[in-house]
Amino acid sequence: MKNATEKERILIVDDSPETLEMLERNLRSGGYEVFTAPGVAEAIKILDDVIADLVITDYKMPKSSGMDLIRYVRENLKNTEVMMITGYATVEGAVDAIKAGAEEYLTKPFTDEELFSAVRRALDKRRLRIASEDRLPQTIGSRYGILGESEPMRQVFSAIAKAASTPATVLITGQSGTGKELVARAIHYSSKRASAPFVPVNCGGIPEGLLESELFGYVKGAFTGALESRAGFFQTADGGTIFLDEVSETSLAMQVKLLRVLQEKEIFMVGSTQPRKVNVRILAATNKVLLGLVKKGNFREDLYYRLNVIEIAIPPLRDRADDIILLASHFARKYSEEVEKPEPRFSDKALEILRNYAWPGNVRELENVVQSLVVMTDSDVIDVPDLPHLMRYTGVRDKGLHRTLDEVEAAHIRDVLALVGGNKTRAAEILGIDRKTLREKMKRLDPGSA
Repeated sequence: MKNATEKERILIVDDSPETLEMLERNLRSGGYEVFTAPGVAEAIKILDDVIADLVITDYKMPKSSGMDLIRYVRENLKNTEVMMITGYATVEGAVDAIKAGAEEYLTKPFTDEELFSAVRRALDKRRLRIASEDRLPQTIGSRYGILGESEPMRQVFSAIAKAASTPATVLITGQSGTGKELVARAIHYSSKRASAPFVPVNCGGIPEGLLESELFGYVKGAFTGALESRAGFFQTADGGTIFLDEVSETSLAMQVKLLRVLQEKEIFMVGSTQPRKVNVRILAATNKVLLGLVKKGNFREDLYYRLNVIEIAIPPLRDRADDIILLASHFARKYSEEVEKPEPRFSDKALEILRNYAWPGNVRELENVVQSLVVMTDSDVIDVPDLPHLMRYTGVRDKGLHRTLDEVEAAHIRDVLALVGGNKTRAAEILGIDRKTLREKMKRLDPGSA
């Protein structure tokens, strides 16, 4: 929604220069920001660049009519209202305009009061609709620890609310550290299954040879050491939700078994020939592009489409810069309470650096940085010299546009390793590669480094 100081934007479309001039003058005097267009084609070009709160269009115009513009707005612009004005008033015309999506219908000639009343009604409807749409998603986000007020996160909160209202399978995508498990928990605990178990499983953290028995359980005697039957994660989650994190790390053989669970709602315990029905909702997550893995033959296409009934893409932190200060303040307060220190404040310059930093490790990296700052900084003000070395110089050093791609990659790998104190597992997560690939790249940089 707009800040109180922002003017609401109105686009006026009419083929009469006199009408355009009159409406523009009146509405500007009413405090609105006004754009004008002499026809539908010109209006659409403006709407490609300007987010209009209200479009006021004439009915009859050469080439394309106001009805065409109403349909375009309704099909392409979710939060833009439409008002039609016409000198050819008929009941049928008014009905058609309302059916097409116009909020108001005004007949020429009209008074200034009639114009402003119709404009206010249309904009009030818009405000109320947006406020009602925002209220539930914001509640869901804050309730489960997902902080954000930026437009990308509002879209995520809205998607969570919609996904929670349906039993459909959800695929949550996003880089490492963006909060995919938090989103999965928010979906589960906002759904009808909230009172049943939520079982998170890191598919990439379980050896391939053990994953099947961990997921589906095993019967006594299934293998050496199986002295008694044991339930798996799917049985544990019965009636609730199972969250398959890093689902892209599963083998093709395991993918076949997961596909059967999705299709038949049943599992086979290891060592058993009898299927067991399970009532489990599956949420999956990945930091990789599954469709790319499908094209390479590393992920089953049929499983991909079974998992991707609803996709929620979590934006990287660099794409939601408006949330960085909010998150930094939250983490500073959290860790100050843990170590029983007064909550520090950030200097303006430090905040500027935090906001402009690329955050390759996303929210997880921001949390780790703020935790370290709270513990290690003695002053009650966190300033530029307190920030990690890499962050202090990211914004000021030479971009080095003369360097080759290999040189840029090498410098970035060294910077990330320095940031995480040489922790190769953490560095690999931030870089979006596995440890093996990181080792290979490090060998090329320095044969003795890996």
